[in-house]
Amino acid sequence: MRTSPPNSQSTHGRWHRIGTAAVATAALALAGLGTAAHANAAPAPQKVTAKTIAAQVAKAHVSYTNQCDATPAKGFASCNALRVTGGTTAFQEEQAAKKGLTTPATIKPNATAATPTGYGPSDLQDAYGLTDASASNGSGETIAIVDAYDDPNAESDLAEYRSYYGLSDCTTDNGCFTKVSQTGSTTSLPTADSGWAGEISLDLDMASAICPNCNILLVEAKSSSMANLGTAVNRAVTLGAKYVSNSYGGSESSSDTTYDTSYFKHAGVAITVSAGDEGYGAEYPAASRYVTSVGGTKLSTSSNSRGWTESVWKTSSTEGTGSGCSSYDAKPTWQTDATCTKRMISDVSAVADPATGVSVYDTYGDGTGWVTYGGTSASAPIIAGVYALAGTPGSSDYPASYPYAAAGTSALNDVTSGNNGTCTTSYYCTAKSGYDGPTGWGTPEGVDAFTG
Repeated sequence: MRTSPPNSQSTHGRWHRIGTAAVATAALALAGLGTAAHANAAPAPQKVTAKTIAAQVAKAHVSYTNQCDATPAKGFASCNALRVTGGTTAFQEEQAAKKGLTTPATIKPNATAATPTGYGPSDLQDAYGLTDASASNGSGETIAIVDAYDDPNAESDLAEYRSYYGLSDCTTDNGCFTKVSQTGSTTSLPTADSGWAGEISLDLDMASAICPNCNILLVEAKSSSMANLGTAVNRAVTLGAKYVSNSYGGSESSSDTTYDTSYFKHAGVAITVSAGDEGYGAEYPAASRYVTSVGGTKLSTSSNSRGWTESVWKTSSTEGTGSGCSSYDAKPTWQTDATCTKRMISDVSAVADPATGVSVYDTYGDGTGWVTYGGTSASAPIIAGVYALAGTPGSSDYPASYPYAAAGTSALNDVTSGNNGTCTTSYYCTAKSGYDGPTGWGTPEGVDAFTG
């Protein structure tokens, strides 16, 4: 786990080089890309085939840095955001192939990108069967984003993201966007921090991508201590949010059960938490029995009927989605996997691989504008958005139980390939049919698995 002190620069973290595995062929050949502009134009080039696109996408390779790059002290958390700093993403390779280009644009460290370089709202909605729900649902619902420190540009950066993708305005003036401190103040905010600002932009954009009709409440803790972040969660619930996204985590400790009852035990509220970015191993608060722990996948286009395929996100033995059996937290009654006698991470999952990452607009976290992010910091707000599309949870429910009721149905995309490290009990770290640690019961296919 890593975190940045206030006002520290996040660009000094370790850099990583990764190459994506071969991507399956795209769903359909794209029609009409080679059509002549007019009757007297030169002969049209051949249509770009699905096979050609898949071969080019397989070349995607990126370097990235941890947005919060220091190891947190006991009782503190790190954000789980990974910012792409170089190379070409799967999205860039696909776009280049569709245009008949063999050499796509590349991402350069600290360079301004004029247009997005990762998956946008339509990609994510399509991948998770949410296109209709995202267009129709979510009005009147509030997704809370809990993070540490302040992002001074949060509202203006969110406006740029939503404007580019044609989403409705979400501003303080129209009542859609609200930013408060953990005390609820709109004016006395925490110290600004460039590392966590990138995390905030990622969270706000993913909530918008999945539930564009939802209101957004950003609650900023004054530090990354579990006590302050937990207080911010309580504030979000007090202010009426029924969906609370948390994209951070730290090492487990004997204090976790106390944190559970003090900060995360909120019946009738869907609380999502990132599973972690350091490969196999449990972290908190993903291990809380009261939250939905969210693992991470690699998301690629495919020739299957869904049009997408997913596998466990793993870059190396220390870089990939978290999972594991908690050392401290009790097992919730709805979780019945065979071997782990305590809380098992994860419950569900969504895209997190930086090479198949999501597009984000941010001008304070790294000062570049359009950037691509990965990490389970992307998957947690995505799942919070799905809960919001599904509707208000039952007042006495812990919505982490909902996907378990839908287990094995078409409401979830079962992820059956890949691993996030080495473990003695296979399903703790290796995907299989049905439940497994890295991806839980799978990824959303519509909203049915996220309603009571």
